[in-house]
Amino acid sequence: MSEHRVLAPTIAPGDKVTGPASYFPSIERNYGRPVQDWLDLVVGRLDGGASHMEVVDWLKSEYGMGHGHANAVVGYARAELAKGA
Repeated sequence: MSEHRVLAPTIAPGDKVTGPASYFPSIERNYGRPVQDWLDLVVGRLDGGASHMEVVDWLKSEYGMGHGHANAVVGYARAELAKGA
């Protein structure tokens, strides 16, 4: 696991979520894994020096994730990592 960790937000039923996290319930339904798994994978790639689009393309090719979903996970992870910098 990466030295950094981005925690998935807790989204209560009925919460109005905006931004990249608004995709997370759909990502979990469509790809059968919790968002935390995706965030851990993405942060590992970002910590390894991959660019935003390299990680997006990797999620699309390796896991069949759609562009919008992949971009949301990577964007959320990058924003959270920047907060900790």
